[in-house]
Amino acid sequence: MYDNPSTESPLTILYHDNHLVAVHKPAGMLVHRSPISQDRHFVLQTLRNQIGRRVYPVHRLDRATSGVLLFALDSDTARALVNQFEQRSVDKSYLAVTRGWTADQGRIDHPVADEEGNGIAQPATTSFHRLARLELPFAVDRYPTSRYSLVDVHPETGRRQQIRRHFKHISHHLIGDTTHGNGRHNRFFRQQFGIHRLLLQSQRIGFRHPADDRQVTICAVRDGVWQQIEELFGQRLF
Repeated sequence: MYDNPSTESPLTILYHDNHLVAVHKPAGMLVHRSPISQDRHFVLQTLRNQIGRRVYPVHRLDRATSGVLLFALDSDTARALVNQFEQRSVDKSYLAVTRGWTADQGRIDHPVADEEGNGIAQPATTSFHRLARLELPFAVDRYPTSRYSLVDVHPETGRRQQIRRHFKHISHHLIGDTTHGNGRHNRFFRQQFGIHRLLLQSQRIGFRHPADDRQVTICAVRDGVWQQIEELFGQRLF
């Protein structure tokens, strides 16, 4: 279950000029059409209809992930932005909630399979630091209480589902991850807090504007689920 509406609703535009546009992608909404999905509403087509012009995707977010998503408005800007992503000069910051208490900070260097799905592992690195931790008096697993961490995550590479796979690798599965997560803790968040989605958000993107080389930083909005997370952890996020 996601926040994605059944009808096409306007996207929240976070930034818009003559060269590029950034939106807040809702959790559960695909970026573009896929032959393996029967969905009828997609970010790319919705945004194109909303602003009345063609848009060029320059990076991606998983269907389950919410937050900042950037598009170019012309092919030259698209090439320049894609190059920044490929050169790893874009500052990407994510928010996530994990099972257990993570270290104060850490760096995960662990290869993951490439996006084509042929099983070949590619180098992948993710750094993080913990913003807050939470202990609840519920025996979700084999312990009498359950612990969770709110983390700020910086993927240094851009492999498919990298953050989700990396936190599984260190046994701090992301809450709401139905592919790589822990079913008992996912179920607890659904039943106790009514949270049915992946707790991973593209929180901030920083890059050099291709038109004038100025630094641009774009931040996500706080929706109802992340307001709940703020209250749970007692941590202001935005």
